[in-house]
Amino acid sequence: MAQRHGQSAGQVLSELGTDGERGLSREEAERRLARYGPNRLEQTRRRSILLRLLGQLKDPMILVLLGAAGLSLWAGGGEDWLDAAIILGIVAVNACISLSQEDSAQRALEALRQLSAPQARAVRGGREIRLEAQGLVPGDIIRLEAGDLVPADGRLLECAGLETDESALTGESAPVAKEACGPLPEDTPLAERKNMVAASTVVTRGRCRCVVTATGMDTEVGHIAGLLLEKGESKTPLQKKMAEISATLSFLCLCVCAVMFGVGALQGRDLLGMFLTAVSLAVAAIPEGLPAIVTIVLAMGVGRMAKRRAIVKKLPAVETLGCAGVVCSDKTGTLTQNKMTVTEVWTLGRGQRELALTIGALCGDAALTWRGKTPVCTGDPTEAAITTAAAKAGLDKNRLEAQFPRKGELPFDSQRKLMSTIHARPGGGFRVLVKGAPDVLLRRCRLSHGEAERIAARNEAMAGRALRVLGVACREVEFLPRELTSRTLEQELTFVGLIGMMDPPRPEARQAVEECFTAGIRPVMITGDHKLTAVAVARELGIYRPGDLAVTGEDLDFLPQNALEEEVERFSVYARVSPEHKMRIVQAWQARGKVVAMTGDGVNDAPALKTADIGCAMGRSGTDVAKGAADMVLTDDNFATIVSAVEEGRGIYANIKKAIHYLLSCNIGEILTIFCATALRFPQMPLTPVQLLWLNLVTDSLPALALGVEPAEEGIMNQPPRDAKASLFAGGFAFRLAWQGVMVGALTLAAWFLGWAVLPEGGAGAANTMAFATLTLSQLFHAFDVRSERASLFHIGLWSNPAMNKAFLIGLAMQLAVLLVPPLQLVFGTVPLTPTQWGAVVGLALTPVVVCEGTKAAVRSQSRRPPKSRPARREPARV
Repeated sequence: MAQRHGQSAGQVLSELGTDGERGLSREEAERRLARYGPNRLEQTRRRSILLRLLGQLKDPMILVLLGAAGLSLWAGGGEDWLDAAIILGIVAVNACISLSQEDSAQRALEALRQLSAPQARAVRGGREIRLEAQGLVPGDIIRLEAGDLVPADGRLLECAGLETDESALTGESAPVAKEACGPLPEDTPLAERKNMVAASTVVTRGRCRCVVTATGMDTEVGHIAGLLLEKGESKTPLQKKMAEISATLSFLCLCVCAVMFGVGALQGRDLLGMFLTAVSLAVAAIPEGLPAIVTIVLAMGVGRMAKRRAIVKKLPAVETLGCAGVVCSDKTGTLTQNKMTVTEVWTLGRGQRELALTIGALCGDAALTWRGKTPVCTGDPTEAAITTAAAKAGLDKNRLEAQFPRKGELPFDSQRKLMSTIHARPGGGFRVLVKGAPDVLLRRCRLSHGEAERIAARNEAMAGRALRVLGVACREVEFLPRELTSRTLEQELTFVGLIGMMDPPRPEARQAVEECFTAGIRPVMITGDHKLTAVAVARELGIYRPGDLAVTGEDLDFLPQNALEEEVERFSVYARVSPEHKMRIVQAWQARGKVVAMTGDGVNDAPALKTADIGCAMGRSGTDVAKGAADMVLTDDNFATIVSAVEEGRGIYANIKKAIHYLLSCNIGEILTIFCATALRFPQMPLTPVQLLWLNLVTDSLPALALGVEPAEEGIMNQPPRDAKASLFAGGFAFRLAWQGVMVGALTLAAWFLGWAVLPEGGAGAANTMAFATLTLSQLFHAFDVRSERASLFHIGLWSNPAMNKAFLIGLAMQLAVLLVPPLQLVFGTVPLTPTQWGAVVGLALTPVVVCEGTKAAVRSQSRRPPKSRPARREPARV
């Protein structure tokens, strides 16, 4: 389709086959409606619950659990169904939680449809009619005025003082002046196409007549909807890690089965019996509660983040923030307040500040009301900012208008770049008040050469700080001319001063940016605003630092994606960018191996929010489209909340890793115990099936959940983000799992040997009971070791995690009941132990605490020790 902004109005009308005055006939409009379809966004069909459920079952961990359930049921001949029932229940709970998460693209498209204007005024057959907006077609002539939501993309045919708010589409913070001008260059960015109006933007001032150039999915907002449809869901780092664990456990189960079966075959045992034993051991090796524990830990994290004003829509997104290395932030409404504010008033003469604000307030149409002692202004953001500043200075516009009633006006014109109002003076005569572009205003004022240079220099300095600058001037007249024109009113003016405005940064944003750098996170500003404005705000916030570069969307158009990926780390500010540019920037960082968080509030941010590893939408100022595409919504629109969310995410991942550490190391101990007993031909197995089931119930649930609410460790935000691609088992994690699991298994075997050979009181039953008690209690004690990888248990505090203490006491009480209560002794095959046997059990169970704490102390001592300096190599003596 031709770029309509690059054509004249006549060319557009000719190509669309329409009359600029009479519009389309009803018959032609119906034919085009059948050809182009309704003016609405496409809707994808929602998958059925069955298909979505089958999609959930594709998860590797779910497949492993289902296989474990089937093997458990088959190995038990259908009688031992409890294991299978527990596993299937866990799968069902996880599926229900996942199905409750709505499809984000579907929500985003639904929100986009709600932005469509329900009614439109079109000219059909020479008559103006009202019709449903979805009935518009290309070639329709429509009329718009202040307050209207633009129903379709259009080329302006005529307009008067037209301004539109395009912030949600382009990121432009101030309303954009439009004019029915001639063709613009083909490569004109969307934010600068002043001869066009875009669907889903709002007319803030003036009126116009335009021809519809695109409807539905062909509009700019429809193009964004298409980007959302094209972008599929990507796996979060946590989901990738869980898939990795699933693959590892699957491989482990196969190895266990193969080795056990091979050992039995070599020993000449019954092959079917050995196969069933191997299957039982493989089932025991799987921590069937792990998916449920991860889900619960994430859900608890969601609750904590909600208290910190961050609403998470997808559970895995909680953890994704923890490894974020880049935060790509929109400027308007995210880093700034999205509220134009007067920051500087400069006057040519002394004592004229009140006069400058009076002119700015009266020469405008903003309405002032009071909420208690707080002024509230509505209308054009620029005029509202000046009126608010005047009210705070004690100049109430309502009282000023009563004192100086308006008698006439010359509305703002984008070509003239001025606005003038005429007010009656109390003593007679009139005062003409003028505001507008300083360079235009200067040419109409009585000024000496030196004064003009002073004003021009000040204007340039204020503009260099990214302020939007307006000049104000006035003129006293005794009588009004017959014809109110620019020639008769806006001449021989007295220059008063300059008013500088900007959308100010949020007060807390700078501190949040500093915390990002401390945490090893790179903040990047991506905005549709002007480059100078963006750089000024970024510099004030600390995002734009010495050596950084700023780039515009126009520059990006000439920069191939591979070149952008190579240079992306040099750019900290992107200005005048389109939705496609934002997606390219996010993808470039992702290509560098970074986990990217994207914040935004506008329609134009939605594709990038969906492309990023985690999208963060603004809850107050954000559009429904942005909220629908995002993974997380910040209810206070505060950039600083992201830093809190990152800290929470890092803590959650650390806790999930601790739970995995605890469960897998304990399961390794269980595997080693049963495997060694089989391989070494113990006269009896150290654990019976019912004891193994009870063991998993006591140790694999509450302690692991307690680790999920462990308080974040000190200095967690002083560490660089973790590498999302690094294996979960990297950095010595697999080695720690292995030696700690071997330790737990060895202690259990030692307890059985002591009960069988050294302390034989009670016979085989005592040996079995000692092994059972030692394995259970050592795992309960081991949970305390896992609370920190390096810090001493006594440093972090024995009582700093009340949930862990409760889990330990409950598990201890349950285990003691099985060991001491006679009816339960019969069920679980345990026997009373002597004090000596109990002493051996307690001593062996406490061993993991002693060993692990000693290992941590050695590691801390080694890390504090300064590296040894190598002695300088002595050169051989020369003879």
